[in-house]
Amino acid sequence: MYKKKLYFKGVLWQNIFIKIIIDILGAYLQNKDTDLSDREGNNMSQIIAVTAGKGGTGKSTTSANVATALAALGKKTLVVELDFGLRCLDIMLGIKDKVKHDIGEYLEGKIDILTATTKVDRVDNLYLVCATRNPFIDINPEKIMEVCQEMRKHFDYIIMDTAGIGSSVFSVIKAAELILMVTTPDTVCVRDGAILSDFLYVKNCTNQRLVINKVSPNFKDEDILYDLDEVMDSVGIPLIGVVPEDMNIKICGAKGQPLPQNCGGAKAYAAIARRILGEEVPLTININ
Repeated sequence: MYKKKLYFKGVLWQNIFIKIIIDILGAYLQNKDTDLSDREGNNMSQIIAVTAGKGGTGKSTTSANVATALAALGKKTLVVELDFGLRCLDIMLGIKDKVKHDIGEYLEGKIDILTATTKVDRVDNLYLVCATRNPFIDINPEKIMEVCQEMRKHFDYIIMDTAGIGSSVFSVIKAAELILMVTTPDTVCVRDGAILSDFLYVKNCTNQRLVINKVSPNFKDEDILYDLDEVMDSVGIPLIGVVPEDMNIKICGAKGQPLPQNCGGAKAYAAIARRILGEEVPLTININ
C-alpha cells in the first residue's frame, strides 16, 4: 500500500511519539557503564536505520551526531557502519587510530562481532562497528541481522548507517524500528528522498522520519532550494529535525572532535535525540 502524502503548511514542528519502556538498567547506565556485558532483559532496544536518496546529504554525519547525542543522554548506543570500502565514521568519531577490527572480518568469520566493536572515547556509552575497507565484501543481510539481534543484548540503540540502494540494504532497513530519511533542501535531494521514501512504504517500511540537513540562512532566496514546507510536502513524511548549515559540523567531523554544545548543529542533534526518546520537543528552527 502506497503512503499518503502529508502536507505540513506553515508547521515548524512535529511531535514524534515513539513508545519506549523504561530501561530497567537505566541506573546502571547513569553510572557510566562502558563494558559490553550481556544486558539480560533489555528487549526494548531500538534499531534506527539512517538513509538517504543520494550521496552528499550528510547521512553519516547525522548517524555520528545523533548517536553521540543519544549516548550523552545516558543511552548505550552502537553505530554500525555499512558503507563498505568508504568508511568514514572512525574519523568523525575520533578513533581512526584506535580501530583494530571491522565488520568485514566478522562477515568473513574471523572474529565475533564484539571483537569488531570499538569504544568511542569522546562520550560515555558510545561504540562503533566500522565498515570494512574492502568494497568487494557483500553486505550479507542474514549476517547483519545476526549482528542486530546480538547487539540488542548490549545496547539501547543501534544506529545503522546504511549505504547505497539494493536488496541487502532494504533488508537492513526493514528490520529497523525507526528510519531517519536525511535530505537537504535542494531539488535533487528532495526528489530522490521522495522516491526512496515511496519505495520503502511499498516495502511496508512506514515508520519514517525526515531530517532536513544543511539549511542555510539564505535558503529561501535561492531558486534551486525548496522552503521547508515544500520539502516536507514533497518527501511526505513527518519531520523530526532541521539541522542548520554549521561550519562546526564540518570542522569537528574532519578532526574527530565533538561539536561545541552551544553551536546550532549540536542543539539540533540533541533535539532529534530527545524526540527519539519520546520527549515533546518543539521544532524551533534557528538558522541564523
